[in-house]
Amino acid sequence: MLTGKGHDGSRVLVIATKNTSSDRAYYAAAPTMAMLPHIGNPPPMQKSSRTLSTSSSSSSASSSPSSSSSSTAIDYTSLPHSSPEIQALIDRHAHKPQTSASLQTLMKTGRGEFLHRLEDTHGGGYASVEAVLTTADDESEATPLVLLQVASFLRRELPIRLAHRIQDLSRVPLLQDMKSVQNVKVLYTTSFLEILSVDKHPPTREGQEAWEEKFAQILENVYERHSSVLVQMARGAFELRAAIRKGALLGGDDDGCEGEGQKTLSDDEIKIGRDAVEFELMESTHAFLDRFYISRIGIRVLIGQYLSLRQPPVESYVGIICSKTSPYEIVKRAIDDAAFMCTRKYGDAPEVIITGRLDMTFPYVPTHLHYIMLELLKNSMRATVEYHGIDADYPPIKVVIADGSENEDVIIKVSDEGGGIPRSNMKRIWSYLFTTADPEIQEGMVAFNENVDHGIDSPLAGLGYGLPISRSYARYFGGDLSIMSMEGYGTDCFVYLTRLGNTKEPLPI
Repeated sequence: MLTGKGHDGSRVLVIATKNTSSDRAYYAAAPTMAMLPHIGNPPPMQKSSRTLSTSSSSSSASSSPSSSSSSTAIDYTSLPHSSPEIQALIDRHAHKPQTSASLQTLMKTGRGEFLHRLEDTHGGGYASVEAVLTTADDESEATPLVLLQVASFLRRELPIRLAHRIQDLSRVPLLQDMKSVQNVKVLYTTSFLEILSVDKHPPTREGQEAWEEKFAQILENVYERHSSVLVQMARGAFELRAAIRKGALLGGDDDGCEGEGQKTLSDDEIKIGRDAVEFELMESTHAFLDRFYISRIGIRVLIGQYLSLRQPPVESYVGIICSKTSPYEIVKRAIDDAAFMCTRKYGDAPEVIITGRLDMTFPYVPTHLHYIMLELLKNSMRATVEYHGIDADYPPIKVVIADGSENEDVIIKVSDEGGGIPRSNMKRIWSYLFTTADPEIQEGMVAFNENVDHGIDSPLAGLGYGLPISRSYARYFGGDLSIMSMEGYGTDCFVYLTRLGNTKEPLPI
């Protein structure tokens, strides 16, 4: 891959068709979300002092004339995303295998325990692992070689993962035609090409730090750019639901009026067609969204772990992973946030009682667990208040944290007496296309606060994404989320989290 000057003096991306040796980056993936200012989490990521401007490193990214003249080159940045050349580039990367990782591997990589696998593309070898590790002040601090190893892996892995999702976005039935989903596809393709604009390897040993700094700056931009994807995809699902309700996918006009090549559908025809479309959509759209969000979690984990490793070290943290995550502390923080949201809407909130292993800690990503617990607790509070009525004497919500030395999982149970869920709705609670929220609230949500993954600034019931996304977070590192309900009484939610952290991420094809 080469970079050079366009006819107007701008930098252009040029990727040589000549085969190059593949990267051998032995790095394991990692999870990520916006850092919470609570529960002992690291502070929000700030721009690293090591960040280089693009202009300062453009000269180092250029290849010699001899190398550029020996291969046929294509200027991909001058081509539209729909061009055959761009599509062929995406296809090539989508046919490459993705590399899965576990929580344990992420921590070991961040500590430099896999530096012996780092390939020196310029010869001469690297210092011993023991010598490298002694240059760090503590286990939470990443050395330059650790950052180089992680960056090298991401330079190879991220284009592959993005290419898989770009292809998926192009093929999902009906949803691919929604404007918001098309915007997400453009965003993914832009990030795909931007990452490929960086050379696979540092041009020289002396240029390794500059190469890594330039790559980090690009990933900071990608991470920020992709923060709106959750809401954009929710907007796409909202647009799809609206199109189904109006019969727009059944051959009629949105407003029911005849147009050229179209016919006006009767109410009965629209209802029959809507039911058929919803039935067909259920399986394909849900499978797609499950794949998409699991992959999105992985991409944000990889980038967030790397960017966090570049920040000043925080005690007990390796990147975004806390080696001493306390479920009790996280549940307490989630209770405060859920009670704030409930009180803001209803004027009061039920009490929450925590019992079980309150002193237990284990390695995990605190922001992932906080998201899951906040979703379950705010659902329980809303159900309890609405079932018993405002100003009633609410029964407490109970949280039990279970763990034992022989347990394979840390298990957290949330129990409420909020009236339960009808059995006919149990499958629908995991649906991305089902929500109990008022349509006006949904419409407001998809137009609001799109640059955050999640937070406490939304209504108690919003996009209908809370439970399926929470289950994706739990499953990402081998856990799960299940719900059992007794209609007329209440609901029990069970969160399963692996204690050992040795389960690899479930990468979708």
